[in-house]
Amino acid sequence: MNESPNPRSSMYDFIAYYLRFLRRQHGWSGGALAELLNCARSSISRLESGQAKLALDQAEKLDAAWNTGGLFGIMVYYATYAGDPDWFKAHLEFEGRATSLKMYELSVVPGLLQTEEYARALFLSFDVKDVDGKVAQRMARQERLTGASAPRLWILLAQPVLEWHVGGPDVLYRQLAKLLEVSQMPNVSLRVLPKTAGAHPGMPGAFKIIRVGGTDLVYTEAVGGGRLAQGASEVETFQDRYDGISAKALPEDSSRRLIEQTMEVIRHDPMA
Repeated sequence: MNESPNPRSSMYDFIAYYLRFLRRQHGWSGGALAELLNCARSSISRLESGQAKLALDQAEKLDAAWNTGGLFGIMVYYATYAGDPDWFKAHLEFEGRATSLKMYELSVVPGLLQTEEYARALFLSFDVKDVDGKVAQRMARQERLTGASAPRLWILLAQPVLEWHVGGPDVLYRQLAKLLEVSQMPNVSLRVLPKTAGAHPGMPGAFKIIRVGGTDLVYTEAVGGGRLAQGASEVETFQDRYDGISAKALPEDSSRRLIEQTMEVIRHDPMA
């Protein structure tokens, strides 16, 4: 049998050490664990010796079976992203596994809701490399909005999001039409925070609350890259902020009417 690695060597060695420790504590055989994780018995030996890395979906199965309170999911999160965080990439991976997403945006339409031409106009304005690749990636993300495993979306948009002529009035008009379409989906709640709301908790910036496997994470956006956070106190802060914004937002029907009114203004006076 392979030796357990030194848990002080790295986070992945820490995971390997506790995988074997907790398996024995629960009286499980390697075969039983292999069945749970849907892998070969030899893979368990490799995981417990640190020769293989535990995946997030495997961590979630362990947390559920052993009632760990999310321990393995948290450890995999830190092992994957704490050393050299590419927060945007990390948040996209969690977004792809989310059961619910709460989004607040104050300047542009969220990527999951953008039309192709709107997204292209944004990337061109950011002067990014490989605009076509970025647009294709963004469109691919939207495939998660439909189907049996589609997440529940709670979306709050500040009114200026509806008014910035990203790509010009025609592009914006079609983007607003898509927002109306998305707002009718059964798994989506879309509401607008009107400018008449005055000062509000969302003024510091956009953010997203991502729920994965019963755990909430927060992604905040910033110039040059965002930040992903999982601490309970920080998540609670953003949940309170989201609730404060929501309290000032229009109901869903009124939000749709505001979008329609904005479209009418564009149609009759594109330069307004």
